[in-house]
Amino acid sequence: MSSEKLILAINAGSSSVKLSLYSSTSPPGPGDALAPKLILESSISSLTSPPAVFKYTHASPSSSSSNVDSEQLPDIKSQENAFKHFLDCLFSDSELKQVCSGEDIAFACHRIVHGGDFDKPIVLGEESLDHLKELTDLAPLHNAPALSLVYTTFKHLPTTKNIAFFDTTFHTLSLPEHIRTYPLDPDHARQHKIRKYGFHGISYAFIVREVAAYLNKPIEETNIIALHLGSGASACAICNGKSIDTSMGLTPLEGLPGATRSGTVDPSLVFHYTTHASNLTQDDPHISKAEEILNKHSGWASLTGTPDFAALTSPSPPPNAALAFALFVDRITNLVAAYFVKLRGQVDALVFAGGVGERSWQLREAVVDAVACLGFEVRREDNKGVSERREVVAAVGGGSGCAEVLVCRTDEAREMARGCVVERRFWGDM
Repeated sequence: MSSEKLILAINAGSSSVKLSLYSSTSPPGPGDALAPKLILESSISSLTSPPAVFKYTHASPSSSSSNVDSEQLPDIKSQENAFKHFLDCLFSDSELKQVCSGEDIAFACHRIVHGGDFDKPIVLGEESLDHLKELTDLAPLHNAPALSLVYTTFKHLPTTKNIAFFDTTFHTLSLPEHIRTYPLDPDHARQHKIRKYGFHGISYAFIVREVAAYLNKPIEETNIIALHLGSGASACAICNGKSIDTSMGLTPLEGLPGATRSGTVDPSLVFHYTTHASNLTQDDPHISKAEEILNKHSGWASLTGTPDFAALTSPSPPPNAALAFALFVDRITNLVAAYFVKLRGQVDALVFAGGVGERSWQLREAVVDAVACLGFEVRREDNKGVSERREVVAAVGGGSGCAEVLVCRTDEAREMARGCVVERRFWGDM
């Protein structure tokens, strides 16, 4: 029997599903760094604002007959229907000889935002799912879509082993106690699992590994300030390959603002928005009106009218674009400066990642200019032209005795697929 195994990486959002299919020859031997090979990528977006938009792309340039650049699917309005449509396309794809049915997919790995105290990926079963459902109260806006798709995967791929990868895991064991503790009654905090968890950990694990390789340093000796900047944005101070502080906290709302998130604000602000901050929304009894406002109706979209950060630096920017841009740069600058001090100035690189971090040369330039006194510098032409380069990690500044300024094309799906490959415990009964 062939040792090739197929791995489906699943990233569920509240209104979208992203899927990537990989193959790997496994399990690897000790020290073996076999990388999973990307076969195809697919996404279905706008599930809550029909028509849904479907994309399906083979990784191989020679494969084109089954590619779908962009197709509207007005009848698909749920994650389960979206996933089923993807599987129908996958199983009928004449170019994928290794996929005929769900039995050909060995692993389905799921990105789950909040993992509580889990410090490693886990195989999903009834017991672990019950525990994760309890954690949903810590992040109802984020965990519920992922868990819904886990059950959908169980239904449509009954022979596939499901594995959960958590955004919190990268921070779980390494955040110092004084960083992860809120100044609240300890017994109450312990009972209700209130602490700083940190998020975007799957991305940060990918970033530190790729940046360490680029710098030709062991991960255990790599110090970076990493910025995952997208519609959800965060920063992380990484010392000797481990997270020692990060901007997100109990939930992804703390820290930097995002497209629709407020980021850190005066806690009493919620009382100015709602007469009764604990009032629950009609759509979801687990989510308060205040949570909905600060997560879905804030951020630069609330200031400018658009969640598209690129519009803020376009030739015809929306109202308040300069204000929103300057506010975001200021908040990022505050964290870079604080993390530089926490790392005692021993910083190998300042790393930009995420959709905004990778695409907005204007943001990178503004942030680096704001922290130039710390020794960072940007090369304008490299910074502007980096989008045309295909490296996973590319330098846009620094070097020659200065800390590097890098852009890393982070890839959470690949990080999860790699996790399936290198975790030998997942292969025990295969």
